[in-house]
Amino acid sequence: MVRLFKPSPANIAQFIAREEPLDFNYPMVGATRTASVPPNFDVDKNLFLLGAGPEAWEAAKLAVQQWVMFPVPWTQIEPSQAPIQTNQTIAMLARVMGMWWINSCRIVYVIDEPNRFGFAYGTLPGHAEQGEELFLVERDDTGKVYYRLEAFSRPRHLLARLTYPLPRVFQKKFQRDSKAAMVQFVQKASR
Repeated sequence: MVRLFKPSPANIAQFIAREEPLDFNYPMVGATRTASVPPNFDVDKNLFLLGAGPEAWEAAKLAVQQWVMFPVPWTQIEPSQAPIQTNQTIAMLARVMGMWWINSCRIVYVIDEPNRFGFAYGTLPGHAEQGEELFLVERDDTGKVYYRLEAFSRPRHLLARLTYPLPRVFQKKFQRDSKAAMVQFVQKASR
C-alpha cells in the first residue's frame, strides 16, 4: 500500500488486522533457514561485526528484540513493541521517494540459542515485495558478535516492478542503514 502521507495508527492497526489471516505471498516459506532460495529471486547476504564480549552480545540481542535494525527516520515497525515470536504479524513502513509504503510481514521462525538470536520474517499479500529476510546476531568462540542480514526477494507491487532496479537501490540502503543502527546501538549499550 502506497500513501503520500504517513498512515495513522488506526490505519496501520486496520491494515495489520486485514493481513493477519492471510498466507505468505511467496514459495518456500522458511528458505532462509535452509539456504535453498526459490528461483528468480534476488539474494542478499551480509555479515557485520558489532563488537566483542558479553556486553556486546547482550546489547545485540536487545537490539533485535527492540527492532533497532530498522533505521529511523525512514523505516518503522508497527506495533513498535511487537514481540519476537513465530506468527507475529507486523507492518513495516518505509518512506521512499516522498511516499510511505506500508508492508505486511509475519515472523516465520525464531532462533534463540546460546550463541545465536534472531528471526526471519516473510512477506504477506500487502507487501510491495515477495520474499523472506533473516535478522540474526551471532557470537563466535572468540566472543566476537556479528549481525547477519540475509534476504531473498523480488518486486510484487506494480510500481516496484516498473521501477526495478530502484527497489534494489533501497534494499542496499536499508542494509547499510540497518548495519549502522545496530553498530551504534551495540557500541553505546556495551560501554
